[in-house]
Amino acid sequence: MDYLLKTEPTVYSFADLQRDKETIWDGVTNPVAVKHLREMKGGDRLVIYETGDHKSAVGTANVVSVDASDPKTPAVKIKVGKAVTPVTLAEVKAHKLFADSPLVRQGRLSVVPLNKEQFKFLSGE
Repeated sequence: MDYLLKTEPTVYSFADLQRDKETIWDGVTNPVAVKHLREMKGGDRLVIYETGDHKSAVGTANVVSVDASDPKTPAVKIKVGKAVTPVTLAEVKAHKLFADSPLVRQGRLSVVPLNKEQFKFLSGE
């Protein structure tokens, strides 16, 4: 499955992930977002979306592993992919592909499932 992970770039940016190569994606507390983290599997594709002033998809990553031993705070290990041409929130909202997406409907949701077409649009693949 494919997912979008939102991050505040002043806290942890895609550039930080590029520097670190891998990180643990944790600290998510929204019950729906936590559910999506628990559903992830090694090899799942990710789009990294920066919030704040950027509000755009800026890169890709992959799930390495998921430690869901604590169901309230699963820790997902991710590995950096590549930088992409930024896709802004305005572009996402204007595209019919995202009309029913939680990315548009639930703006504060930090982990959003994507279908293959949405992933392709955001990642340029």
